[in-house]
Amino acid sequence: MKALATLTTTLAILALLGGCAELKDAGRTVGDTTKDVTREIGHTTRDATKAIGHATRDATKAVGHASRDAVNSVKEELSEEKN
Repeated sequence: MKALATLTTTLAILALLGGCAELKDAGRTVGDTTKDVTREIGHTTRDATKAIGHATRDATKAVGHASRDAVNSVKEELSEEKN
């Protein structure tokens, strides 16, 4: 009878350990997937922010150059009128 109890206990422990291994594997899969998705979101956000920043910089530079050209044009017209 004692051998049967020991065998039953051993089988129960082995079954629980198998279940723990499956839970550990499932947790690892969920964790890795979460990490990959989070990394992809982060990289996409970084790229979008960089693109917006570059477009803003380029637009500001274009406005600045256009303003400079307009001021220079007005200066030239005024100096031609004086002469």
